[in-house]
Amino acid sequence: MSEAGSGRTVVVAGGGLAAAKTAEALRGEGFEGSIVLVGAEAIVPYERPALSKGYLQGSAERASLDVHPADWYADNAVDLRLGAAVTALDVAGHAITTADGDRTRYDTLVLATGSRARRLDLPGADAAGVHHLRDVGDSERLRAALRPGARVVVVGGGWIGLETAAAAVTAGAQVTVVEVAELPLVRVLGPEVARVFADLHRAHGVDLRCGVGVRDVVAGDSGEGANVVHLDDGTALPADVVVVGIGAAPNVELARDAGLELGGRDTGGGVCVDEHLRTSHPDVLAVGDLAAAWNPLLGRRIRVEHWANALNQPAVAARTALGVPASYDRPPYFYTDQFELGMEFTGWFDPTQPYDLVVRGDLDSREFVAFWLVEGVVAAAMNVNVWDVTEHLGLLVRSRATPPAAHLADPAVALADLAEG
Repeated sequence: MSEAGSGRTVVVAGGGLAAAKTAEALRGEGFEGSIVLVGAEAIVPYERPALSKGYLQGSAERASLDVHPADWYADNAVDLRLGAAVTALDVAGHAITTADGDRTRYDTLVLATGSRARRLDLPGADAAGVHHLRDVGDSERLRAALRPGARVVVVGGGWIGLETAAAAVTAGAQVTVVEVAELPLVRVLGPEVARVFADLHRAHGVDLRCGVGVRDVVAGDSGEGANVVHLDDGTALPADVVVVGIGAAPNVELARDAGLELGGRDTGGGVCVDEHLRTSHPDVLAVGDLAAAWNPLLGRRIRVEHWANALNQPAVAARTALGVPASYDRPPYFYTDQFELGMEFTGWFDPTQPYDLVVRGDLDSREFVAFWLVEGVVAAAMNVNVWDVTEHLGLLVRSRATPPAAHLADPAVALADLAEG
């Protein structure tokens, strides 16, 4: 690529954090060519974490969600095209087509089309009063429905489900969470730490139903306007509000139809990219929720649906697009706030495979640091209501350190010293 990329066009397909940060990173790297950002939503790119946290609870202002003010795009010569999703990708012709029929040619394409909320595949899944939480409109409609005394059934005990449950309780609703696994979050944290979250919600009055699925949703009569959620065990749960939080599906259709390599079940789907975030076509990159990326630190391909990937991968994608050596090897990072519990998690491990858990602090008091060791290596760590340690935990995970378990558990041993080896 020429010194500043003059005369070249980078198209960014997507309207979220990853898309906006890609445009920002390109300009930050000195790219002087054309940047076209195409988003399906008719509003400027915004961040999504607050949709199930502060914005859902009414404590975050709408403007705080936007990645950049609306005038930033014009000020930085970003051609912002909103409200027209990309509907076709021609990798041979280096062009995209949008829903309004426009065809735009690119030299490099960055796919940042994210993911969508998974739907229940059962009778009544589309009944009135059934909510999903993926965009700002979803959050606003759900916030309006979370009234004092409302009967809320949350289907799914993952991060979105539990954060929504906490918001509903805070709003004065009566909340039931239905989770098919034996504990919420057990597939992410393992049973020992998952139990902390189960106990937290039960302590706040959440009726937590585990080990059972949903059979159907039956619409109530027009007089009551409420639904009934039937569970597999025969239980009938009246519900003024039903929230479905059963995960997200990557928007791979463009890539699939264009013949790009896709990830398998072991990665959670997505579009396969290397550590430089390049897909199976050298002029097409992918970032954010969509990317099933090879992570050199982990020695495997993973797809991560968390804010940190959308925030940090674009800098690598921009450098790759400009021909500057760069690779993405950060460990996954995510956070949550539920009731009085705040936590940050760094790293990755598979709870279905052997691991050792070491805890510094007390699980029952919900003030601790947890370490997951795989073959003696600190694969992941999580701080719960313990602050100013995330940087040290990140260094510990990145270093693939093997400190003695006794040192990890001992509060007298500084985490900074462990991170430095």
